[in-house]
Amino acid sequence: MTLRQHIRFCKSADGTQIAVATCGEGPVILRAAHWLSHCQYDLESPVWRPWLYAFSASHRFVRYDPRGCGLSDRFVSDLSLDAWQADLEAVAATIPEPRFVLMGLSQGGALAVRFAASCPERVTHLVLINAYAQGARVRAKTAEELFEAETYVNFTRIGWGRENPAFCHFHTNLFIPDGSDEQHRWWGNLEQRTASAEVAAAILREVQGIDVIDIASQVRVPTLILHCRGDMRVPFDEGCKLAASIPGALFVPLESRNHVLLPDEPAWNVLHREIANFLGYDASTPSIALKRAALTATEAAVMELVANGLNNREIALKLGKSEKTVRNQLSTIFDKLGVHSRAQAIVLTLRH
Repeated sequence: MTLRQHIRFCKSADGTQIAVATCGEGPVILRAAHWLSHCQYDLESPVWRPWLYAFSASHRFVRYDPRGCGLSDRFVSDLSLDAWQADLEAVAATIPEPRFVLMGLSQGGALAVRFAASCPERVTHLVLINAYAQGARVRAKTAEELFEAETYVNFTRIGWGRENPAFCHFHTNLFIPDGSDEQHRWWGNLEQRTASAEVAAAILREVQGIDVIDIASQVRVPTLILHCRGDMRVPFDEGCKLAASIPGALFVPLESRNHVLLPDEPAWNVLHREIANFLGYDASTPSIALKRAALTATEAAVMELVANGLNNREIALKLGKSEKTVRNQLSTIFDKLGVHSRAQAIVLTLRH
């Protein structure tokens, strides 16, 4: 039930060590790096774990931590967009397949656009989710908008990673306003795990200066762009602008306020159906994997024992629980897996 991944390291052009994680088998999807990434910690995440299960169900899903973050080198002097681009190129060079699907979320979309424009021979499809071509400082039209962008950077520098509920509430609500309490708590903890306050502020200021609007017009690979209408982090209009800039791009609006889609909202199924249609694979496979991802670590441990043939009493003894607790947990597990019996749950577990 636990998603298996392999982590390795590669060197960017300037020698920076970049952590690369791979899970699943099949055609490759490479996700360009975005802010707030930790290859190992994401496996425990109630926000990112469903993404990993969904995309690794039918593909070999490759992702990496950007420089200064996660398991990649933390103490680096160059946090520029060009350096991030070099990191993406270094990771792409480790993929033996000549071509792959390139995915970009948020600011990772700009990196993906640049790569697709410069190396079209390596990209079969380009998928961009809540991405943008111009950062907040570039697209600012008034002094107030520019001041807002600069204030956000300073606010990040002061409040990042601190035990400050006011900052956590503000920052988390930009990314997952409709998330659960558990998802909000995890997102706040992610800040402390991924990067220091200075690195976070430096990266944020750099991505505010992104401008790939002209490069986007040079993209010649099949492109799908999906954007949430109520995105609290990147305005919906920026997704429309990006789609209008890439020749022949398909654009799909999503009904959500979240910058990072969550598996319990309707837009999640729309996202995966559209991507499956675009890439030409079975859209039902990610949904099966998602059912597994919905289980907590404790529930997964119980389900493993069920699949091994243990009854409730044996599970209770092995895990140090009461039989009543095991029964209650199995009821929750069956609901999450969408099954009605122990036998159905075992079949689902063994088959997938």
